[in-house]
Amino acid sequence: MSPNKKHNLKPKLDKYEKNIEDNLDINKSLPSSDKKREISKLRAAAKEHIQKRTKEKRISIRVFAGDLERLKEIAEEEGLPYQTLVTSVLHKFTTGRLVVRDREKH
Repeated sequence: MSPNKKHNLKPKLDKYEKNIEDNLDINKSLPSSDKKREISKLRAAAKEHIQKRTKEKRISIRVFAGDLERLKEIAEEEGLPYQTLVTSVLHKFTTGRLVVRDREKH
């Protein structure tokens, strides 16, 4: 990677996540009774988010044999199961956080 490229270490946030980030310090200016209500709402939102994230669906896909072998090689290099690698790549792609980096060819 060239030294002139800037690294974006902060992930892209969707509208909901941006709203949370923008309001992180809101509790500092709230009266005590409002703080409790706001904390309760945030806990409920966090719980709902976690429940949505833990729902998994199984799929079956057909891939080229060479692609599968390369996925397995990359997963082994990373020290994780290839299914976990595939899930991670799909998640990063769908959330706009997939970063392609150059890999040395073996």
